[in-house]
Amino acid sequence: MVTDVRAGREDDLPVLTEIYNHHVRTGYATFDEAEVDLADRRAWWTTYATTGPHRLMVAVDDERPVGYATSSPYRAHPAFRHTVETSIYLAPAAIGRGLGGRLYDTLLAELADTEAHHVVAAVALPNDASVALHLSRHFTVVGTFTDYAIKHGRRISSTWFERPVHSDGRR
Repeated sequence: MVTDVRAGREDDLPVLTEIYNHHVRTGYATFDEAEVDLADRRAWWTTYATTGPHRLMVAVDDERPVGYATSSPYRAHPAFRHTVETSIYLAPAAIGRGLGGRLYDTLLAELADTEAHHVVAAVALPNDASVALHLSRHFTVVGTFTDYAIKHGRRISSTWFERPVHSDGRR
């Protein structure tokens, strides 16, 4: 059972790397085709902070990470400085336990006190659970890119979602 959702720490990186690489090898949650190493993840980790719009939240069981959620820059252009793109990755044993919702709720609450204004997310299809998760967190469907990527020899479509940071309409 998850005992905590907290800010990510550098000592989480070995397990977060394992979780990510599982999805590189087996699925479409990431379009990366090559596994990452700890050096890659250390550079990635430095892009997150405990304040501001770019966060890394980790779900832990007995202090061992079992999943994480991020809010990353959407694009490098200054025009998008208040827009973040979110991602969630779960360890295989953690899937289906409601952790995606807990991670999203914590991440979105953390973003509420930042300059972040808009959240976007992409879900590679098919993934009914992730689509339902986004809809349950007040995301709306923007549209679907059809067969626009290839991974593991398969063409992949993705549905994109958006929502304001403040789902009650505050700006």
